[in-house]
Amino acid sequence: MKKVFLGGTCNESKWRDKLIKKLKIDFFNPVVEDWTPECMKEEIKQRKKCDFCLYVITPKMTGVYSIAEVIDDSNKRPNQTLFCFLEIDGRNRFSVAQIKSLNQVKKMVSLNGAKCFDDLEEIAKYLNKK
Repeated sequence: MKKVFLGGTCNESKWRDKLIKKLKIDFFNPVVEDWTPECMKEEIKQRKKCDFCLYVITPKMTGVYSIAEVIDDSNKRPNQTLFCFLEIDGRNRFSVAQIKSLNQVKKMVSLNGAKCFDDLEEIAKYLNKK
């Protein structure tokens, strides 16, 4: 069975829960209550081992490491890299400037050969066909 790594925004975002309900393939959810060095090692291992690495970015994002990860993976493993950003996450919204910037990231990821999506439904349909 194929497996997808669920990377991207954490910070109590519920996008993973919504997507997991729709998935018919296996997944690795890196979100844990207590982040330890062992968790980091397992995340790195799973990123390499999973058939797909999905990065969903939402306005609850506080760091930028996930953007670096998706760009890196889209260069090194374009056929396995998937990207999406959601303009709204609960009460949080990206600004117009942030959306413009994320659209440029999306364009760069796509030009690198990776797949980009507009919402969780599209992602689930794509992954469930694999």
